[in-house]
Amino acid sequence: MKQQQVALFDLDGVVLDTEGQYSSFWAEQGKIYFPTDPDFAEKIKGSTLVSIFNNYFTDPTQQVAVKRALDEFEITMNYDFFPEVVTFLNQLRLRGIPTAVVTSSNHSKMKGVYAKRPELKGLFDRIFTAEDSSVGKPAPDCYLNAAKQMGADIASCVIFEDSVNGLKSAKASGAKVVALTTTNEEAIVAPYADYIYPNFELLNNSIDELFNQ
Repeated sequence: MKQQQVALFDLDGVVLDTEGQYSSFWAEQGKIYFPTDPDFAEKIKGSTLVSIFNNYFTDPTQQVAVKRALDEFEITMNYDFFPEVVTFLNQLRLRGIPTAVVTSSNHSKMKGVYAKRPELKGLFDRIFTAEDSSVGKPAPDCYLNAAKQMGADIASCVIFEDSVNGLKSAKASGAKVVALTTTNEEAIVAPYADYIYPNFELLNNSIDELFNQ
Protein backbone atom coordinates (compact mmCIF):
# COMPACT_ATOMS: atom_id res chain seq x y z
CA MET A 1 0.00 0.00 0.00
CA LYS A 2 1.27 3.47 -0.90
CA GLN A 3 2.51 5.44 2.09
CA GLN A 4 0.89 8.78 2.90
CA GLN A 5 3.32 11.55 2.05
CA VAL A 6 3.66 14.44 4.48
CA ALA A 7 5.32 17.84 4.00
CA LEU A 8 7.34 19.13 6.97
CA PHE A 9 8.53 22.73 7.05
CA ASP A 10 11.06 24.62 9.09
CA LEU A 11 9.62 28.03 9.98
CA ASP A 12 12.25 30.78 10.01
CA GLY A 13 13.97 31.11 6.67
CA VAL A 14 11.50 28.77 4.97
CA VAL A 15 7.94 29.92 5.67
CA LEU A 16 8.76 33.24 7.33
CA ASP A 17 11.36 35.66 5.99
CA THR A 18 13.02 36.19 9.37
CA GLU A 19 16.51 34.66 9.22
CA GLY A 20 18.13 37.94 8.21
CA GLN A 21 16.68 39.57 11.30
CA TYR A 22 17.86 36.77 13.56
CA SER A 23 21.31 36.82 11.98
CA SER A 24 21.61 40.50 12.86
CA PHE A 25 20.51 39.86 16.45
CA TRP A 26 22.89 36.94 17.05
CA ALA A 27 25.74 38.74 15.32
CA GLU A 28 25.34 41.52 17.88
CA GLN A 29 25.28 39.00 20.72
CA GLY A 30 28.39 37.41 19.25
CA LYS A 31 30.21 40.74 19.30
CA ILE A 32 29.33 41.14 22.98
CA TYR A 33 30.05 37.64 24.25
CA PHE A 34 32.33 36.05 21.62
CA PRO A 35 34.27 38.92 20.01
CA THR A 36 36.94 36.55 18.66
CA ASP A 37 34.42 34.33 16.84
CA PRO A 38 33.03 36.13 13.76
CA ASP A 39 31.07 33.00 12.73
CA PHE A 40 29.02 32.70 15.93
CA ALA A 41 25.73 33.76 14.31
CA GLU A 42 26.16 31.20 11.52
CA LYS A 43 26.99 28.36 13.91
CA ILE A 44 23.78 28.65 15.90
CA LYS A 45 21.32 28.99 12.98
CA GLY A 46 18.50 26.48 13.30
CA SER A 47 19.32 25.68 16.94
CA THR A 48 16.87 25.87 19.82
CA LEU A 49 17.47 28.51 22.48
CA VAL A 50 18.08 25.73 25.00
CA SER A 51 20.78 24.27 22.76
CA ILE A 52 22.38 27.70 22.26
CA PHE A 53 22.46 28.26 26.00
CA ASN A 54 23.82 24.77 26.73
CA ASN A 55 26.59 25.10 24.16
CA TYR A 56 27.55 28.75 24.43
CA PHE A 57 25.99 30.53 27.42
CA THR A 58 26.58 28.39 30.49
CA ASP A 59 26.67 31.44 32.78
CA PRO A 60 23.09 31.90 34.13
CA THR A 61 23.59 35.68 34.25
CA GLN A 62 24.40 35.71 30.56
CA GLN A 63 21.38 33.54 29.80
CA VAL A 64 19.06 35.99 31.54
CA ALA A 65 20.56 38.93 29.67
CA VAL A 66 20.43 37.23 26.27
CA LYS A 67 16.87 35.97 26.83
CA ARG A 68 15.72 39.46 27.80
CA ALA A 69 17.37 40.96 24.72
CA LEU A 70 15.85 38.27 22.48
CA ASP A 71 12.35 38.78 23.91
CA GLU A 72 12.59 42.52 23.28
CA PHE A 73 13.93 41.94 19.78
CA GLU A 74 11.20 39.47 18.77
CA ILE A 75 8.49 41.95 19.74
CA THR A 76 9.79 44.31 17.04
CA MET A 77 10.33 41.66 14.34
CA ASN A 78 8.45 41.39 11.06
CA TYR A 79 7.00 37.95 10.39
CA ASP A 80 6.44 38.21 6.65
CA PHE A 81 5.66 35.14 4.57
CA PHE A 82 8.00 34.34 1.71
CA PRO A 83 6.37 35.03 -1.67
CA GLU A 84 4.19 32.19 -2.96
CA VAL A 85 4.56 30.02 0.15
CA VAL A 86 0.84 30.32 0.89
CA THR A 87 0.05 29.29 -2.70
CA PHE A 88 2.33 26.28 -2.28
CA LEU A 89 0.64 25.23 0.96
CA ASN A 90 -2.80 25.61 -0.60
CA GLN A 91 -1.75 23.41 -3.52
CA LEU A 92 -0.61 20.72 -1.10
CA ARG A 93 -3.94 20.88 0.71
CA LEU A 94 -5.83 20.50 -2.57
CA ARG A 95 -3.78 17.36 -3.26
CA GLY A 96 -4.57 15.93 0.18
CA ILE A 97 -0.97 16.16 1.43
CA PRO A 98 -0.80 16.87 5.19
CA THR A 99 1.57 19.62 6.32
CA ALA A 100 3.33 20.56 9.54
CA VAL A 101 5.79 23.12 10.85
CA VAL A 102 8.78 21.72 12.73
CA THR A 103 10.51 24.70 14.32
CA SER A 104 13.25 25.25 16.88
CA SER A 105 11.21 28.18 18.21
CA ASN A 106 9.62 27.82 21.64
CA HIS A 107 6.07 28.53 22.81
CA SER A 108 7.00 32.02 24.00
CA LYS A 109 8.29 33.07 20.58
CA MET A 110 5.36 31.45 18.78
CA LYS A 111 2.86 33.50 20.80
CA GLY A 112 4.39 36.59 19.24
CA VAL A 113 4.24 35.03 15.78
CA TYR A 114 0.56 34.12 16.17
CA ALA A 115 -0.22 37.64 17.39
CA LYS A 116 1.14 39.11 14.17
CA ARG A 117 0.28 36.20 11.86
CA PRO A 118 -2.90 34.57 13.23
CA GLU A 119 -3.48 32.93 9.85
CA LEU A 120 -0.36 30.77 10.30
CA LYS A 121 -2.17 28.09 12.30
CA GLY A 122 -4.77 27.63 9.60
CA LEU A 123 -2.15 27.00 6.92
CA PHE A 124 -0.82 23.82 8.55
CA ASP A 125 -2.31 20.66 10.04
CA ARG A 126 0.17 20.70 12.95
CA ILE A 127 2.82 23.00 14.40
CA PHE A 128 5.64 21.36 16.38
CA THR A 129 7.85 23.59 18.53
CA ALA A 130 11.07 23.16 20.51
CA GLU A 131 9.07 21.76 23.41
CA ASP A 132 7.94 18.76 21.32
CA SER A 133 11.39 17.18 21.15
CA SER A 134 14.00 16.74 23.86
CA VAL A 135 16.85 17.00 21.35
CA GLY A 136 16.99 19.86 18.86
CA LYS A 137 18.48 20.23 15.40
CA PRO A 138 20.95 19.11 13.99
CA ALA A 139 19.76 15.83 15.56
CA PRO A 140 16.88 14.26 13.58
CA ASP A 141 14.63 13.73 16.62
CA CYS A 142 12.26 16.63 15.95
CA TYR A 143 11.49 15.43 12.42
CA LEU A 144 11.20 11.79 13.46
CA ASN A 145 8.75 12.80 16.19
CA ALA A 146 6.73 14.98 13.79
CA ALA A 147 6.42 12.14 11.27
CA LYS A 148 5.32 9.76 14.01
CA GLN A 149 2.73 12.20 15.31
CA MET A 150 1.44 12.72 11.77
CA GLY A 151 1.10 8.96 11.32
CA ALA A 152 3.66 8.83 8.53
CA ASP A 153 6.81 6.89 7.76
CA ILE A 154 9.68 9.40 7.74
CA ALA A 155 10.87 7.96 4.42
CA SER A 156 7.63 9.17 2.83
CA CYS A 157 8.04 12.72 4.16
CA VAL A 158 9.43 15.72 2.32
CA ILE A 159 11.26 18.25 4.49
CA PHE A 160 11.84 21.89 3.56
CA GLU A 161 14.83 23.52 5.29
CA ASP A 162 17.31 26.37 4.88
CA SER A 163 19.90 26.37 7.69
CA VAL A 164 22.81 23.94 7.87
CA ASN A 165 21.71 22.62 11.27
CA GLY A 166 18.18 22.14 9.97
CA LEU A 167 19.37 20.41 6.81
CA LYS A 168 21.61 18.08 8.81
CA SER A 169 18.59 17.20 10.93
CA ALA A 170 16.43 16.57 7.87
CA LYS A 171 19.02 14.45 6.08
CA ALA A 172 19.74 12.35 9.17
CA SER A 173 16.03 11.61 9.55
CA GLY A 174 15.85 9.67 6.28
CA ALA A 175 13.28 11.93 4.62
CA LYS A 176 13.47 13.52 1.18
CA VAL A 177 15.12 16.93 1.70
CA VAL A 178 14.43 20.17 -0.16
CA ALA A 179 16.90 22.98 0.57
CA LEU A 180 15.86 26.57 0.04
CA THR A 181 18.72 28.96 -0.66
CA THR A 182 17.07 31.77 1.27
CA THR A 183 19.87 32.06 3.83
CA ASN A 184 22.76 29.98 2.42
CA GLU A 185 24.37 29.60 -0.98
CA GLU A 186 23.74 26.48 -3.04
CA ALA A 187 27.25 25.12 -2.46
CA ILE A 188 26.68 25.18 1.30
CA VAL A 189 23.33 23.36 1.32
CA ALA A 190 24.08 20.90 -1.50
CA PRO A 191 25.66 18.14 0.67
CA TYR A 192 22.43 17.78 2.66
CA ALA A 193 19.76 18.15 -0.03
CA ASP A 194 18.00 16.00 -2.59
CA TYR A 195 16.60 19.10 -4.28
CA ILE A 196 17.64 22.76 -4.15
CA TYR A 197 15.34 25.68 -4.91
CA PRO A 198 15.79 29.44 -4.55
CA ASN A 199 12.13 30.17 -3.81
CA PHE A 200 8.56 28.93 -3.74
CA GLU A 201 7.75 30.42 -7.12
CA LEU A 202 9.76 27.60 -8.70
CA LEU A 203 8.64 25.04 -6.12
CA ASN A 204 5.03 25.64 -7.13
CA ASN A 205 5.88 24.11 -10.51
CA SER A 206 7.51 21.01 -8.97
CA ILE A 207 4.90 19.69 -6.56
CA ASP A 208 4.01 16.64 -8.64
CA GLU A 209 7.69 15.68 -8.94
CA LEU A 210 8.39 16.12 -5.23
CA PHE A 211 5.31 14.25 -4.06
CA ASN A 212 5.05 11.54 -6.71
CA GLN A 213 1.64 12.73 -7.84
